[in-house]
Amino acid sequence: MTQVFDAIVIGAGQAGPSVAGRLTAAGMKVALVERNLFGGTCVNTGCMPTKTLVASAYAAHLAQRSGEYGVVIESPIKIDMKRVKARADTVSTSARTNVEKWLRSMRDLTVINGHARFEGPDVVRAGESLLKAPRIFINVGGRATVPDMPGVGTIDYLTNTSILKLDTIPQHLVVVGGSYIGLEFAQMYRRFGAAVTVVEMAPRLIAREDEDVSETVREILTDEGIAVRTSATCIGFRPHPDGVAVGVDCTSGEPVVVGSHVLLAVGRRPNTDDLGLDKAGVALDARGYIVVDDGLTTTVPGIWALGDCNGRGAFTHTAYNDYEIVAANLLDGGNRRVSDRIPAYALYVDPPLGRVGQSETEATRTGRKLLVSKRPMTRVGRAIEKGETKGFMKVVADADTKQILGAAILGAGGDEAIHGILDTMNAGATYPVLQWAVPIHPTVSELIPTVLGELKPLSG
Repeated sequence: MTQVFDAIVIGAGQAGPSVAGRLTAAGMKVALVERNLFGGTCVNTGCMPTKTLVASAYAAHLAQRSGEYGVVIESPIKIDMKRVKARADTVSTSARTNVEKWLRSMRDLTVINGHARFEGPDVVRAGESLLKAPRIFINVGGRATVPDMPGVGTIDYLTNTSILKLDTIPQHLVVVGGSYIGLEFAQMYRRFGAAVTVVEMAPRLIAREDEDVSETVREILTDEGIAVRTSATCIGFRPHPDGVAVGVDCTSGEPVVVGSHVLLAVGRRPNTDDLGLDKAGVALDARGYIVVDDGLTTTVPGIWALGDCNGRGAFTHTAYNDYEIVAANLLDGGNRRVSDRIPAYALYVDPPLGRVGQSETEATRTGRKLLVSKRPMTRVGRAIEKGETKGFMKVVADADTKQILGAAILGAGGDEAIHGILDTMNAGATYPVLQWAVPIHPTVSELIPTVLGELKPLSG
């Protein structure tokens, strides 16, 4: 027997529950299907558990530096990894439970535990249930990519999900992948006491960023004793009596690094390969992401894709904004578009990197006349007071329109301070508006007007 609804939501990640909430509040009868854990990546294997671990690692780092602040702590400090893991588990479990309780208490919402697969453009099967609706919202997220590298099938390896199950500290963690996920885990476990090596195929870490950002992040990590091997052209794996032998380079440096544990952090892939999307006529791109238009409608009218599975953002905040776009357009008569979204994100190494808009490299490619300003954190009072002076602040603006094009704050509080610039860009204000603001002292944000006042034409 087919159950008929006004809408079906597939996946209870960041966007799905909010979509269900708006639709039921509008008087619709809705079914939500979740095959595994409520809350999606952020709650279960992403932001919440990892940033909880980052906080524990930061506490360990401060304890190790306590003498610099005149605080005497017995050295060496001890890490109780079981308690560290339990703390992260508690944060995740609490958030997941709250999401599920909210959904199950939602009026006119039927929650179904099962794997959803399309049987037509308006029909979905979830276990024994056959569901039909004129509106279907796909919010199925993504998972770690396991690269087809030589020997990967012969070893035990960790992903960003399975590493969260560790309640011991690796003797030597080899991180394959020098981008956001890999670098956060690398610094975290180094601060917990593990030896750590980062292996990256590209010539530099976080290659999407400007070279000065990449190099400064590398210096931050190496200063803490993390070995970084870039231009690793011959990555491969084989079992070793001490764990795993990781082939690194065929031309220079030690060709092999032996680790007790290996973390694969080389990217993400969407969970779209087992949804029966072909039976619905929903198109995928070459990487498996669902093709959507500027309003997040798929190639089939009446079917939308939100969050990591649509390739239009890989963050919790972009997934939530996907929900806002769809809800505004469908229920509020809006005309919101993904292309209006200003990209912003953070890298949660310590100190963190806050990024918004275009990098200097990206802005240069546009051919515009640019203004650029850069200030080291050694000249930021708040950073000096905290004893955290690594990094810098950088802003790029259009010389003709005076619009801010992008910024990077790599330093203490950078993940929070960047929002002053993000908000200015969202408001469409020119940089002189923010330049003449009167910020609070002492903060990192107070230096943003100073940096704007030092904008100069980009040389060369």
